[in-house]
Amino acid sequence: MTDRTGVRPATDDDIPELVRLRALLFGELGGDFFNPSSAGDDWRAALAAVLKDKLKHDDTRILVVDGDRDGALAACAIGTVEQWFPGPHSRNGRIGHVIGVVTDPAHRRRGHGRALMDDLLRWFREREAVRVDLYASRQAEPLYRDLGFSDHPDPALCWRP
Repeated sequence: MTDRTGVRPATDDDIPELVRLRALLFGELGGDFFNPSSAGDDWRAALAAVLKDKLKHDDTRILVVDGDRDGALAACAIGTVEQWFPGPHSRNGRIGHVIGVVTDPAHRRRGHGRALMDDLLRWFREREAVRVDLYASRQAEPLYRDLGFSDHPDPALCWRP
């Protein structure tokens, strides 16, 4: 079912386009972290398999906006909720993650990102997420701040084995 903003839940038929949009995101983010020279294309098949699986899970919301051509997508967004350990800062331990809001360049500046985020934030509230984390590109940071996102109190660090 598509809502008035054109946002709808993804289906199995959308998987090739979801992979295309995720690849577009990584290409735009650039650098060796997001686009290591040793990556090859195996990650695309792995992503397609994970998307197919996650479309069936209640802990994941994958949303799309249809493009102008049959089967093409204008934009997509993925949200997940993880069960962490509760604490004083996280009463139920339910933490949301926004994973890759992407709009095809031909469809930008039309409100798709905001519409996708509005739907995801509603979904996070329904699942009683106590916090929602995301990593923002420089271009998207103003949108997220306008939606109420702020700097995380902890430094973002990562370890790659």
